[in-house]
Amino acid sequence: MLFDALFAPKTIALVGASSDAAKNTSRPQRMLRSHGFTGTILPINPRRDHVFGDRAYPSLLEAPGQIDHAFIMVPVDAVARAVEDCVARNVSVATVYTDGFAEVGPEGRRRQDELVDIARAGGVRLLGPNCSGIYSTQPSCALSVNSAIERLEITAGPLAIISQSGSMTGGLVSRGLGRGVGFSRIVSIGNEADLGVGELVDLLVDDDSTGAVLLFIESVRDASRLASAAKRAASAGKPVIAYKLGRSELGRDMAASHTGAMVGSDEVMDAYFHANGILRVDNLEALFELPPLLVGQRPATRHRVAVMSTTGGGAGIVVDRLGSVGVDVVPPSESVIANLHAQGISISDARVTDLTHAGTRAEVYGPVLQELLASDHCDLVLAIAGSSAQFQPEITVEPVVNADRHGKPLAMFIAPHADESLRRLNGSGVAGYRTPESCVDSIRAWASWSPPSDVARSGDLESVRASLASAHAGSLNERDSSAVFSALGIATAPSVVITRPDEEAPLAFPVVAKVLSADVPHKTDAGGVVLGIDDAKALQSAATDILDRVLARHPGARIDGILVQQQEAGVAEVILGYRRDPQLGPVVVLGVGGVLAEIYQDFAVRMAPVGPDDAMAMIDEVQGLAVLSGFRGLPRGDKRALADAVAAMSQLASVQDLDIVEAEVNPLLVREEGRGVVAVDGLVVLAARASSPGSPSKTGPTPPDATGWQATSQGAARREEMGAHHGG
Repeated sequence: MLFDALFAPKTIALVGASSDAAKNTSRPQRMLRSHGFTGTILPINPRRDHVFGDRAYPSLLEAPGQIDHAFIMVPVDAVARAVEDCVARNVSVATVYTDGFAEVGPEGRRRQDELVDIARAGGVRLLGPNCSGIYSTQPSCALSVNSAIERLEITAGPLAIISQSGSMTGGLVSRGLGRGVGFSRIVSIGNEADLGVGELVDLLVDDDSTGAVLLFIESVRDASRLASAAKRAASAGKPVIAYKLGRSELGRDMAASHTGAMVGSDEVMDAYFHANGILRVDNLEALFELPPLLVGQRPATRHRVAVMSTTGGGAGIVVDRLGSVGVDVVPPSESVIANLHAQGISISDARVTDLTHAGTRAEVYGPVLQELLASDHCDLVLAIAGSSAQFQPEITVEPVVNADRHGKPLAMFIAPHADESLRRLNGSGVAGYRTPESCVDSIRAWASWSPPSDVARSGDLESVRASLASAHAGSLNERDSSAVFSALGIATAPSVVITRPDEEAPLAFPVVAKVLSADVPHKTDAGGVVLGIDDAKALQSAATDILDRVLARHPGARIDGILVQQQEAGVAEVILGYRRDPQLGPVVVLGVGGVLAEIYQDFAVRMAPVGPDDAMAMIDEVQGLAVLSGFRGLPRGDKRALADAVAAMSQLASVQDLDIVEAEVNPLLVREEGRGVVAVDGLVVLAARASSPGSPSKTGPTPPDATGWQATSQGAARREEMGAHHGG
């Protein structure tokens, strides 16, 4: 069984074990013994008969008995041979401490791929390479080279750590122990050549010793496996909490759409965590201080926080931060105030129940706490204490420790340095906090915690497939992009394509004229858009000017015509986009639209597809779309129609075989309530596809009444050529 071979092996071979106590390769043997490993240790060293008292063997092939786990510490050029020996001996798991693989470049990647091929062919599972090992408390197995873990006295407990950083593993454990928490399993995962974060989380879901899984990660290498494991963990009531590096970015990937430029990898990572029920913390302390807040809890539907305190200043520094991250702090209800009044305790209806110094008495603090916990007006109670928690814990700490929580999350922030009180809180399962930053980060994470999403992908998108049947790689022009949006059920503005400036457009004025070219995705920047055209003469002039400007900026562009569109109006402009993230999968994006979309950076992101409820939640997240709810007498926008459009766009995730890299409507006009939405501009980008010999090289279907306006560098010559070709 993989779990037992990894965390509870009976026989361990240490390949490359050293008898020199100063070397890292001697450490696993010492650690196994000093931390109480009761199984068999087989040092593999061709130059020694014994290593630290244990019989040594020249190679794995000569070691006796069944070997469950091999820990490989040989030079990089010898690792492949060591894995081959593991195959020959039917070793279940090999942990590779040695570095010099994929992390160093292409040659290292080749070596790593070779290891994986050998191991998979022989049925050996690999942990690493470039990892420091594992630690298990029940039963004890300290199979690691980490010097900090060697020196620490690790307490057994419900937390498991999976870290992509080997050097940080000891630091994480040290910080956790300093907060009185205990650990079940600790894994340094290294390069994840075989065993990855997702598979390990999956194993820990079934581990009775593990109550929560903590991730310290730099990236997600197998998004689908981790998503599946996180959903299983959520069903089992085991929170998965992640501290992921990379909140800031030095730059964004180049992208054809505003959506691609707006949404970086970290925003997508947040959406990925949200979709899969993974809580993300920004404060390292919160990684260890959040779990007690979640014990026995499921994601709440409401997130109202009641705050009580004996220190106004201490409450202020916490509540101020809670407000900045959007947490809803609520005042006591009328019934709470009345119940306390009947007990001779007077409190106000302020949002923070400040008991002041006069309330620093157990007979006051305790009853107030109990009333808040029992009340249905709040979903979490935060108790704050000042110096009494340090010098008179019986006044403020004991009531928290002994409280009947009524199934409600309870947290306590202690303003002074009070280690003993924090230990008492931790021992009673109360989330205790020594810094306001960690306290707020934990409550924010709790408030944003959601159950894994499970939106079915549509099975009826044949109209979308049909709209892309003749499309090739690259950006589609606006007309062909609009056909995709129409196929999804998103209304588009009435439009026609003209192929010469003097051609009639059978639409009611006013109209908009736009260059139609897949080679000019940002038409406004290129001077390719004219609004408010009131008659045919103005349309002819606008078409001529558009052509001149676009050719000056994009002399090599293929122009398929001028798109003339009914001019529309709405309550608000939004940008609605779809993007296939290469690491995490498809996402849908909603934000404030128009030409300034990238500047506002006001958007919401979800993994696709989404349902109508999550789509509505996205609308509420975008601050600039508050106008849709009616603002200072303005008409309300059709939020339900917008939510339906978001859900429809997200269904592009159901046709991933069509290689849609990006899709965007910008702007999508939201009309007054009950009148729907309408797309007035859009873009679809396809990835490269294998094409048959002789197939045309183009980015989208050519208009049926035109062969295309092949660009030249001279606008006038171009118009003459165009006119002659079309008989003008």
